[in-house]
Amino acid sequence: MKPSLRSSDEDEAATSARQKIENALAQYEAALNASDTTAVAKMFVADGVFMAPNNPSVIGIDAIQRAYDGIFQTISFDTELTVAEVVQTASNWAFARTNSKGFVTVKTLEQRVPDANHELFILQKDANDQWKIARYSFATTNPLPR
Repeated sequence: MKPSLRSSDEDEAATSARQKIENALAQYEAALNASDTTAVAKMFVADGVFMAPNNPSVIGIDAIQRAYDGIFQTISFDTELTVAEVVQTASNWAFARTNSKGFVTVKTLEQRVPDANHELFILQKDANDQWKIARYSFATTNPLPR
């Protein structure tokens, strides 16, 4: 994962929070690339929401785990997140905007295709003071087919 750049006016507390959030995003990226449903689900808060394009929202850890089970049965990822922005909005809430680029492999076709997205993560600290994904949505940045 490519981390964000430190803002010149960022204080020590903000730097620490940003680094912890970026570490959480790196863990998500690693779990995604490993097709590790359990590790992905652990990155979400209990009432987390996963919002994939052209699909209804998926709410709660069990539903998120089932959604990623389905995704990982269909495709595998080789992608890298680049953090564009991290903003802590309260002591236990933040959002991160990322871009990703890489490939997905469509398992039934054994075809590797380019993949690029922009993502929005809303993060919340859990009871153990760990940053977790509370809401996650993404959209492709690949050009439309002609």
